[in-house]
Amino acid sequence: MAEYPHVQLHIAGQWRDATGGRTIPVLNPATEEVIGTVAHCTREDMDAALAAAERGFAAWRRVSPYERAKVMRRAAELLRSRVDAIARLMTLEQGKPLAEARLEVLAGADLIEWFAEEGRRTYGQVIPARAEGIYQLTIKEPVGPVAAFTPWNFPINQVVRKLSMAVAAGCSIIVKPPEETPASPVELIKCFLEAGVPGDVISVLFGTPAEVSSYLIPHPVIRKVTFTGSTAVGKMLAALAGQHMKRVTMELGGHAPAMVFEDADVEHAAKTLAFAKFRNAGQVCVSPTRFLVQEKVYDRFVASFIAHAQAIKVGDGLAPDTQMGPMANERRIPVMEAMVADARQKGGEVATGGSRIGNKGYFFAPTVITGAHAGMRGMNEEPFGPIAFMRPFKDLEEVLAEANRLPYGLASYAFTTSARTAQKLAAGVEVGMMTINHLGLALPEVPFGGVRDSGYGTEGGSEAIEAYLNTKFVTQLGL
Repeated sequence: MAEYPHVQLHIAGQWRDATGGRTIPVLNPATEEVIGTVAHCTREDMDAALAAAERGFAAWRRVSPYERAKVMRRAAELLRSRVDAIARLMTLEQGKPLAEARLEVLAGADLIEWFAEEGRRTYGQVIPARAEGIYQLTIKEPVGPVAAFTPWNFPINQVVRKLSMAVAAGCSIIVKPPEETPASPVELIKCFLEAGVPGDVISVLFGTPAEVSSYLIPHPVIRKVTFTGSTAVGKMLAALAGQHMKRVTMELGGHAPAMVFEDADVEHAAKTLAFAKFRNAGQVCVSPTRFLVQEKVYDRFVASFIAHAQAIKVGDGLAPDTQMGPMANERRIPVMEAMVADARQKGGEVATGGSRIGNKGYFFAPTVITGAHAGMRGMNEEPFGPIAFMRPFKDLEEVLAEANRLPYGLASYAFTTSARTAQKLAAGVEVGMMTINHLGLALPEVPFGGVRDSGYGTEGGSEAIEAYLNTKFVTQLGL
């Protein structure tokens, strides 16, 4: 308890406990021990946050983009200066290795700076008129108070994109970070507040997710909803927002195909994809999940991938030699076990891993299942864990059919030395993001988002801030 704080709400410029004092325990997934608590908000707290967001928006929208950007750059500097302390909190509450936690914090600072500059470039237009003396202009204005809901797999990364876009655009925001991993996103928000963002502009609520979302989303103060999480929950929240005509960004689940062709550098592909698969114990929305390998190189790729999986050091994220930490919460273990059992029952072979490690902490072995096919549960449901399903394919037509078989369309991976194959994949795979021969996703300057059941909207690149802006058309006849 000494090194992990009691995490409070932030409302109207004050860090405080919930009305009534209710709290939720926070567990360390590596030890299953309670390490702290987080405040559980009430309806009264939510009303206070909504009132603050309304006041905050009225004031912050009048601050120039130039001044907002200066404040955000200070926030990025503060975040970088606190990287070690924040990374340790993240590892304690989420489980990922310290090295991964540090990279997430530093990447958060890069995202803040990117959106600080994008806020200064929210340009309108001058549209040529049909008659003399008429001016036709478009003006970009902040959409209004935002409600943001984020998951536990990347406690800072998921908050920082939404928070940075809102603040850069001139919006106020109510953030509901995950109750399982509350301390690290709170430290991020403190950087914004200490840098000079007014207290009414950013509120932080924790509580029962369904209760908070069902109250905030329909509320007339909220003008924009942004959510990262599962497709099932995202559809419910999008439907609720649609009933009230709220602007929505949804970054939902995926089931990324990783396509390896016979002309690829097989060892490079295996090493690169193994790193991508087992990062954060596979709890990554863009994690490669369906490994589709051309028949000629299937055995060689699988053998190399298995060797990389078996070499991974699994342990407490605080240990210096740990390469993969535990699953972030207890409920993920039964899901992994069920997917492995289903694959075995349906003819798959567990080539390595396949079970929980030890009886303390939520550790699950890096797992490779060969002989995968479309009838398996794990080939249809996002594993969101350290399980890789291997399936051979004959030709481009077959792999395109499998890549597009599911309703998801978030990320995809491909390895080939053929420019023709790469072009056909880029054109033929129905997906929001594709990376070919390397890992090139999620940088601040590139789009981040999916299509179909993986959501809509982007949280990266030059387009992202548009979701936090309204376009106003003004036409005037000079007199």
